Amino acid sequence: MSVRLTDDTAITPEMMERFQASFRSLPQHRVLMNAIKKNGIQSVAMNQDVLVEMQYTFSTELETGDITNQKNSGRCWMFAGLNVLRGHVAKKCQLKSFELSQSYQMFWDKFEKSNYFLESILETLDEPTDGRLISWLLMQPVNDGGQWDMFVNLVEKYGVVPKHVMPETHHSSKSREMNRLITRKLREYAVTLRHAYQTKQSTAESLRAEKQSMLGEIYRMLCFFLGEPPKTFDFEYRNEEKEFHRDEHLTPQDFYKKYVDVNLDDYVSVIHAPTADKPFGHTYTVQYLGNVKGGKAVKYLNVEMSTFRSLALQQLEAGEPVWFGCDVGQMLDRDAGIMDMNLYDYESALSVTFQMSKEDRLNYGESLMTHAMVFTGVNVVDGQPNRWKVENSWGPEPGNKGFFIMSDEWFDEYMYQIVVRRDYLSAELQAALDTPPMELKPWDPMGSLATLR
Repeated sequence: MSVRLTDDTAITPEMMERFQASFRSLPQHRVLMNAIKKNGIQSVAMNQDVLVEMQYTFSTELETGDITNQKNSGRCWMFAGLNVLRGHVAKKCQLKSFELSQSYQMFWDKFEKSNYFLESILETLDEPTDGRLISWLLMQPVNDGGQWDMFVNLVEKYGVVPKHVMPETHHSSKSREMNRLITRKLREYAVTLRHAYQTKQSTAESLRAEKQSMLGEIYRMLCFFLGEPPKTFDFEYRNEEKEFHRDEHLTPQDFYKKYVDVNLDDYVSVIHAPTADKPFGHTYTVQYLGNVKGGKAVKYLNVEMSTFRSLALQQLEAGEPVWFGCDVGQMLDRDAGIMDMNLYDYESALSVTFQMSKEDRLNYGESLMTHAMVFTGVNVVDGQPNRWKVENSWGPEPGNKGFFIMSDEWFDEYMYQIVVRRDYLSAELQAALDTPPMELKPWDPMGSLATLR
């Protein structure tokens, strides 16, 4: 039932006079107005005490390589995944630092997403063009964002390569124009396929043959933007003992099996989504969310926050990093690399209160997962964590040489996803993980992709 319209629906001069008189009634309003106009709200609302309290020291801290830099692209989920895997190569080969090629993964992600999009168009030919589903599919067919299970699909199908084998290009580091042109072409293909179907000019078989021709054009475009991915390569390195090694004629899949040697099926995606439509202890998937057709579907297990926190803590204390997804733009000082709920006192600066719960923020579009990073440390006091060390992929300038720090209170409010070993789950949760997932709509908040630049 909607609110009935009355004579007071419009903003009136009398109303404005009341608002103006209220604002001018307190002298400090003008002082705050001038300070915010000159310096910005974050400078005025900054709580300097937080900068002192959030120390970059941790009771548990893992060794990592040099900080990585996704530059002007939305590949955070990919960088975070490769940052987790590269440690295995560095340890096996006795390397102080090592980096896997993000451009290689990006090539195959764009190519697979293009196929996923075209298949989705073929599966929805009877849907109205102006309906919500087609509008959703057409919105961002090949954006840079992704999810953990999408990363797993790429690694398991295409392997990985050292960064020097397929280095960064202009368009891997500045992806906007590449995405725009590929998106333009994919939308054109959608017009072609849907028009041919609607005018009965093509059979199902001929439409799929047409799709293969379309993919050939996408492959060519990606080669121009990112370079052609290698079929084989030689791996040469000198370890910390100054010993030289050469391993010849490796495929990317060979390299992954030999030098990374991680069974990604041992890891599961756990979320904390405290909304009424997603009971804890159940699994969920999202319609039309993926990249590799025939690959692993996105699957989450939703758990209480106490379990969520405990799982992340267990894996760190066992010596393994934790891939995670969060809403990083909330209560963040990017330069200092600090995420803390008390970092900005917006309420005092603006004379308002902000009272939405985590559930409200998810339901009403105020928050969702935007960025993926890696936990590489935690500080525990009397058995409870109070701050977490974060490996980011924004280069060495922000934070503490590229590392960020997160308060445990912020963890509660804006953390949404972690990837942990299945073994850490209780027997009850392991059983729940094996149940068929409930399907969520494509536009559900848990269908968001980590894509922040």
